[in-house]
Amino acid sequence: MTNQRIALVTGSSSGIGLAIAERLLADGWQVHGFDIAPARCTHAAFTAVRVDLSQGAEVEAAAARVRDVSAFVHAAGVLRVGMLGALKPEDAELMWRLHVDAAVRIANLVLPAMAARRDGRVVLIGSRVAQGKAGRSLYAATKAALIALMRSWAAEVVAAGVTVNTVSPAATQTAMLDDPARQTQAPSVPPLGRLIRPEEIAAMVAYLLSPDAAAITGQDLQICGGASLPR
Repeated sequence: MTNQRIALVTGSSSGIGLAIAERLLADGWQVHGFDIAPARCTHAAFTAVRVDLSQGAEVEAAAARVRDVSAFVHAAGVLRVGMLGALKPEDAELMWRLHVDAAVRIANLVLPAMAARRDGRVVLIGSRVAQGKAGRSLYAATKAALIALMRSWAAEVVAAGVTVNTVSPAATQTAMLDDPARQTQAPSVPPLGRLIRPEEIAAMVAYLLSPDAAAITGQDLQICGGASLPR
C-alpha cells in the first residue's frame, strides 16, 4: 500500500461505518466519510462528505472528487422487513439504491484508478441474511447482489494487486435494531449468546485493508458468532 493511506467509508456517521472510520483513523488512515447524517468523527484526519447515498448523481459527484483513495469501504445500509403479500416496492428501491447502486457508482470510479496504480483495497459490508431469511427477502437480495459484485470485481482486478472482499456479519448491535421500520421482527441472537459488536467488524475490515491481507480476495468473510455452525 502507499504511505499516504486514504480511505473512503460510506455510512460513517453511525453503526458499523462509524466503527470502521474510527478504527482506520486510529490506525493512521485519512478517512473521507460519506453520509447524509451529520458527522460524529472529530479527528483531524477525518473529512465529512455530506451526500445522499440513495441519489446516484450525488454519489458520483462526491466520489469523483476523492477517486484517488487507497481503500473503499461500503458500510452504508438500511433494513426494511416484510413478508410476502406486504412487500413494498419503495423499500426495494431504497435498499437497492443504497446498498448496490451506490457501491457500483463509487467502485466504477475508484477501482479503475486503484488498478492503474496497482494498489488498492475494497471491502463491502454484506450480511448473513444474504443466504435468505423469512421476512427479509428484499434486504437479502441486495446483500446477495453485493457478494456477486465483489466476486466479479475481484476477478477483474486481482492481477493488478487490488483486493475486493465482503464482510458479512450476523445481527449487530447498532441503531438499525431500533429502527421502527423493523420492529415487527426481533434480531436473531447467534449461538455466541450476544449480538456482534461493530468494533469486531471494524477489526476485520482493518485487517483486510492491511498489507498482510494482500492474498485475500474474492471472499465473503462471515462474522457470525457461531451462526454458521451445524446444528
